[in-house]
Amino acid sequence: MTTDSATVPRPGKRERLVNAARELVYLKGISGTSLALIADAADVPVGNVYYYFKTKDDIVGAVVHLYEEQLRALIAELERRHRSPRARLKGFVNALAERAVEAAEQYGPQYGCPYGTLSTELAKKPDVPDELAASLMRIQLDWAEEQFRAMGRRDARDLAYELLAAYQGSAVLTATLGLAELMTRQARRLQRWIDDKGEDR
Repeated sequence: MTTDSATVPRPGKRERLVNAARELVYLKGISGTSLALIADAADVPVGNVYYYFKTKDDIVGAVVHLYEEQLRALIAELERRHRSPRARLKGFVNALAERAVEAAEQYGPQYGCPYGTLSTELAKKPDVPDELAASLMRIQLDWAEEQFRAMGRRDARDLAYELLAAYQGSAVLTATLGLAELMTRQARRLQRWIDDKGEDR
């Protein structure tokens, strides 16, 4: 039995649009990315984009949700792999640094952390809900706090802030100075910092 290909969306079209939007927003920013550019990069006719997304904000929201899924998958993998909260935190820093290095090798070191750059852009847009702008940071902060709390730290939230601020600061320096190796060095320093955070006495 045959189907009318004109009435059945080609499998994977939505995923291609979201992935194209993810890459374009990372490289060009939200304001520099149009639905026409996304459609072209995804090899989808512009008119078909509206079947999946009514506005550019909708597709940017889908990119945020894709990143959320990536973070949750990473966290789940770390929790499967490591029994110790300290080892999970060190694995988290290492994984983020590896992804940053891979992105730098593919696109150049000037683009920074995709989670941080997108969150910063969204926070500047007055029409974006606060929960969407902050969601990628909150996932990381809440999970890091849980790990530090499991290590017996009463200052777990402050340590989570410090960890994420150190990583994001390293990403900004890597981008602005163009030093791809800086992220790897800073990741090692952060892992030693985590090792130094014993239980509260």
